[in-house]
Amino acid sequence: MYLKSVFAAALLFTAAGQASAQEKTITIATEGAYAPWNFTGPSGELQGFEIDLAKVLCERMKVKCEIVAQNWDGIIPSLNAKKYDAIMAGMSVTPARKEVIAFSDPYAAGLNAFAVLSDGPLADMPGTGETYSLDSQEAEANAKIEEIAALLKGKIVGVQGSTTASSFMESNFKDGVDLREYKTTEEHNLDLTSGRLDAVLANATVLAEALGKPDMADAKISGPIFSGGVFGFIAVGLRKDDTELKAQFDEAIKAATADGTIKDLSMKWFKVDVSPRG
Repeated sequence: MYLKSVFAAALLFTAAGQASAQEKTITIATEGAYAPWNFTGPSGELQGFEIDLAKVLCERMKVKCEIVAQNWDGIIPSLNAKKYDAIMAGMSVTPARKEVIAFSDPYAAGLNAFAVLSDGPLADMPGTGETYSLDSQEAEANAKIEEIAALLKGKIVGVQGSTTASSFMESNFKDGVDLREYKTTEEHNLDLTSGRLDAVLANATVLAEALGKPDMADAKISGPIFSGGVFGFIAVGLRKDDTELKAQFDEAIKAATADGTIKDLSMKWFKVDVSPRG
């Protein structure tokens, strides 16, 4: 009788431990203002490519997933302050960011482009409809950048602050361009359509989403799409000491890339495959 009681208690302890592991909760921060990567829907719920992907990754990691909205300009400090466990907010991996946080394996590639007014002086910049890699097509990309730099002299260009777009502009167009930073892409898009900006630079998929809306009907993408280089890859941001959580994300991302899940979600939200390659 005693042995049966001990055995039953052991089973209960084991079951409780398994339930506890399965009920572990990971809180993921996103911006909620970066459609179609992440945005707040009409009824207040978070939606987008990264919201769907986060749910897939958490399911594969066998953890409960809570996704919260966080302003972009405080998203990294709040991670390190342990307000949440991870960031999935269209965040590119950069050397500067790697100094303060860790990153998972990438789940998407960054593509950036200029948007301008359709009837403005920048409506037909060289390279429109073309894509250049800052890595594998460095010479060709730099040639296009030089052509565009000449056209942007004296112009006002908007970017979201603390992004790879702002870094790209600072590195390549700092002479002769009035660069203005905004908290969100929505804010600089509004200033573009209001005539307060001559151009904006942002993620091409985000611009494509915005250009499909009535309030951006008078704008268009002009000039080439740039990939690689500073735009690099997009990954989950993590605290440096959360090595176990990073390993879990890495495994889940590799599996979701290999079986085509990320490609499928990419096609659903962007109509183009941004899944990481190479």
